[in-house]
Amino acid sequence: MELLRPVRVGCFDLKNRIVMAPMARARNDAERVPPPLVREYYAQRASVGLIVTEATSVSPLSVSRPGAAAIFRDAQAEGWRGVAAAVHAKGGVIFQQIYHLGRKSDPSRMPEGAAPVAPSAIAATGQVNGLNGPVAFAEPRPLATDEVAGVVAEFKRAALNAQRAGQDGIEIHGANGYLINQFLCDGTNRRSDRYGGAVANRARLLLEIVDAVVEVFGADRVGVRVSPHFRGDGIADSDPHAIFGHVAAALGERRIAYLHLIEATRPGLAQSPPPGVAPLAPGLRRAFGGKLIVNGGYSLESANAAIAAGEADLVAFAALVIANPDLPERFRRAAPMNEPDRTTFYDGGPKGYVDYPTLAERLTDARA
Repeated sequence: MELLRPVRVGCFDLKNRIVMAPMARARNDAERVPPPLVREYYAQRASVGLIVTEATSVSPLSVSRPGAAAIFRDAQAEGWRGVAAAVHAKGGVIFQQIYHLGRKSDPSRMPEGAAPVAPSAIAATGQVNGLNGPVAFAEPRPLATDEVAGVVAEFKRAALNAQRAGQDGIEIHGANGYLINQFLCDGTNRRSDRYGGAVANRARLLLEIVDAVVEVFGADRVGVRVSPHFRGDGIADSDPHAIFGHVAAALGERRIAYLHLIEATRPGLAQSPPPGVAPLAPGLRRAFGGKLIVNGGYSLESANAAIAAGEADLVAFAALVIANPDLPERFRRAAPMNEPDRTTFYDGGPKGYVDYPTLAERLTDARA
């Protein structure tokens, strides 16, 4: 089975090609520190080849729902140290995903009433669950050119915190409409300075962040996630092949560990190419030249087929990993899957988080 074959990614020899996709589970404490429950959750899933953590904010100006993760304070890093140690004790490999929400920060929770920041003063469409109920995304404050270096420094500081926490590597979140994605896309980036306009300028922030994080971890412990077809909050680009092709080639030159692409495999799924737009995966794979992780509605069969055809090297799963902490073993034995409880995906306690039974537990219960 292709998914169960080992693979070398960066400096790691992974035991299989199954990736735990980063997911916003929001079980951290009031200070955004992961408690023991979070350690248990990740350790349960250490049999996958690579764990990518939930997105962790790099800045006090990157503010989301209660329980969401961050790694810009020492206490937060210390909490993630426990997570990394628990995963390593089970033989797993874990990368910290880091991000900045930019214009998608919750305006009702911004420190001292500050405005969210973004490349341009264009608000995201839709609402966020604020302190007193749903609230519209605020019009963001455009970052001044000389402020951008401070954002890069926040990502580097977060990487240093993750390194001190014992994480194996970093995934830079350049997807899903967050700050880096906002700079990449010409629908949200209307700047006229060195960070706007031409493709190379719009990619500059991401590449400066990559270079800063590589200084901390080394290129073979850094990955980047992109979502060329994300349209959930009004973000868009007039030529995704051009901007993401440029990004893939530039990342390939830096010889980072992997490129993580969200691109759904079937029309009609979230983040599938819109009508008239060809899939980007083949071109990005050629331009990047390194290991490609794909994510977007894959089944066991379609994932194996994609790897066998040379379309990808690894496949990331979300709901299947949530509901099946022993997913590689279930794939190996063609065993039935637990059904995910979607009502518990984004907040709550142990239910729907650490209480999904393993296959061995189900078989034991059946014999009892």
